Amino acid sequence: MAAVLGPGIRTVMLVSGVLSWPGLARIVRAEVLAIKQREFIEAARALGLSAPSIIWRHILPNVFAVLVVYATLGIAGGILGEAGLSYLGLGVKAPQPSWGNMLHMAQNFTALTSYPWLWVPPGLMILLTVLSINVLGDGLRDALDPKLRQ
Repeated sequence: MAAVLGPGIRTVMLVSGVLSWPGLARIVRAEVLAIKQREFIEAARALGLSAPSIIWRHILPNVFAVLVVYATLGIAGGILGEAGLSYLGLGVKAPQPSWGNMLHMAQNFTALTSYPWLWVPPGLMILLTVLSINVLGDGLRDALDPKLRQ
């Protein structure tokens, strides 16, 4: 898709958005279908709660933790996707700063062997950023998951 639309930040955003939402929709749908079959939803129906009330008070709080984890994984995947597309020359163009562009500029053998400061910092920053976002998502899941509260 990026090769057809041409390089640029809008292309990266469009490719990321188009390719990421189906997975999120599948995960949310599966989680909602699983929660719908639980006993506390049947109890809420037996008490006479309306469907919107059950959705807002019972289903969404249980799905929210899954959404947070998926969103943080999506952000990390977006960063990796943008860096990969920029490294290949299909993402953000050279005047705009990008970790992928920095890695692209240091792809010859001389730069890899003689000038490690050209490729080590962008690579480390990609690694640290993606890792920290994943750890943040895991911590938020632990904090927000109603099943883990006591």
